[in-house]
Amino acid sequence: MNADDISDLSSPLSSLPSSPLSSPPSSPVLPPAWQTLTPPPSQHAGDEMPPARKRRKVEPKVRTSQHLDLTSDTAQSEYDRSEALDTLLKALRNRRKIVVIAGAGMSVSAGIPDFRSSHGLFRSLRDEHKLKSSGKMLFDASVYRDDHSTSSFHEMVRKLSKMAENAKPSAFHRFLARLSVEGRLLRLYTQNVDGLETSLPPLATQVPLSHKAPWPQTIQLHGGLEKMMCQKCRHVSDFQAHLFDGPTPPLCPQCVAADTLRTTHAGKRSHGVGRLRPRIVLYNEHNPDDEAIGAVTRADFRTRPDAVIVVGTSMKIPAVRRIVHEMCQIVRDRREGTTIWLNRDPVPPGKDLENCWDLIVKGDCDDVARLAGLKEWDDPSPDVTETYTETDLHNVKSSQGEIEVVIPATARKEEKSAQQLLPFAALRTMTPPHSQNGEVGLVNPKENQPASSSPVRIKLFVSDRSKKSGQVKNAASSGRSLAQVLCGKENKSKSTKSKISLNRRPKVTKIKAAGNPRSQALITGKVTKPTTSNNAACKKPLPEPLSPRRDSNDTFIPPQKSEYSSVEGSPAPQTPPLMSEEWQKLETVSPTGRIPSDMIRLLN
Repeated sequence: MNADDISDLSSPLSSLPSSPLSSPPSSPVLPPAWQTLTPPPSQHAGDEMPPARKRRKVEPKVRTSQHLDLTSDTAQSEYDRSEALDTLLKALRNRRKIVVIAGAGMSVSAGIPDFRSSHGLFRSLRDEHKLKSSGKMLFDASVYRDDHSTSSFHEMVRKLSKMAENAKPSAFHRFLARLSVEGRLLRLYTQNVDGLETSLPPLATQVPLSHKAPWPQTIQLHGGLEKMMCQKCRHVSDFQAHLFDGPTPPLCPQCVAADTLRTTHAGKRSHGVGRLRPRIVLYNEHNPDDEAIGAVTRADFRTRPDAVIVVGTSMKIPAVRRIVHEMCQIVRDRREGTTIWLNRDPVPPGKDLENCWDLIVKGDCDDVARLAGLKEWDDPSPDVTETYTETDLHNVKSSQGEIEVVIPATARKEEKSAQQLLPFAALRTMTPPHSQNGEVGLVNPKENQPASSSPVRIKLFVSDRSKKSGQVKNAASSGRSLAQVLCGKENKSKSTKSKISLNRRPKVTKIKAAGNPRSQALITGKVTKPTTSNNAACKKPLPEPLSPRRDSNDTFIPPQKSEYSSVEGSPAPQTPPLMSEEWQKLETVSPTGRIPSDMIRLLN
């Protein structure tokens, strides 16, 4: 049998179609009505699409810690000291949202000791009260366990309260108040209980602290000695030092009044009476303002301050340490943010405080306040100077050169103004004018010299009349003739319009010639009102057309000298001689009652 015969004898089962699992299915055939969909061009990555736009990557600012030692002038180089001082002053003068976290070191210059220094309260209280360990025991919540520790605590509180009343705010306290007045202090977190900062009106606080905004400018993290609180009813009142004498805490007057009302008048059992204590937070006890302080700090974190100043604290309190760490990280994320450590002691060690400081200042906070050079917080005078640093002054000098202030002499002001009115070529060819008193203006002898470095100056001498007026006015600009200028304001021509009195009699009008006063002749005449109809009299005279050059072509006719001498009187002083019959007739000179312009020219 060959192979073909074997294929014919195969089983019919061998001709069955194979299972879809045994062989891959063939590709489906689309109907002719269907078309292959192509993805939109945005999904293509072909060469016809423009490349994606690259974003500009902003390199993070390289953060380095600068050091400034205010206790010694030789501790660092002059360049490093100048750079660090410029960083400090720019932060204090230019930042708009400053957060200050202060400790007890801020009040040392005011006469109140700190806690942990060699002359602090922990050491002095241990020697004073003969304590076995540090004076920190008097700031622990266990002071109320026995009468001896309670009595020592009350004595210490009375002394601290008296010291705080006698102390005055330091220069740095006033500096913070000035920042608050200028609106550049975002918040002051203080660990002090002396209340010196809250004694200044711009740094006032709120007791108890609210859980919602708005919050005060100062947040007391550990309370203050200016208030006392009932441990039962939580009533807050002003601190009274004389009540805390002996081992027994004073009773709360609010609880006493409420208990008396309940037991005596209502006949109910007593709920107890609370005891008063200073409203300060001791070690190992809960802070009553804990939740409110948390709300304030979260709001300040969202505000993103641009500067943080940590001053006078040893950072031993974990809660304060956590606030400082988070605040510094937020500020350093800003490109222009500045974090400052200000203390006589170095930065405390710790992983959480590494790479937190842009500037570490060793010195007193009062010296920093004086270097800032701000005004007092209660000074309302406006700023008349602009603050600058040594670096700013050096940059201005290098870009503009030396700055000079030139004050010209007052005697040359008029000469400079005369030179600015006309160009230099016109000044050389200009003839000096005649003054009103007939004198000829003197010309500077430098005029004949060739044009060199200095321009020609011309001095014009004017008469006394022009000096009184302050400046010489051009008569042609007002339309006045030369004769009117020579006569002055005294012989100014008056209006010659005739007026008729109530008795209807004609009024004699005198007309003066506007010529030389010495050769002036007096001409008189009668001008009567025309005897025409009322309509003609009511008509308004037509105005003569005005022109700035109306009198420019008029020829000046000198007045004729009278045939009569000045000694002998005129034969007819009131009326002119009757020359003809026309003059005898009482006809009007003009229908409108005014003198014609030709007659005025003749008279002038």
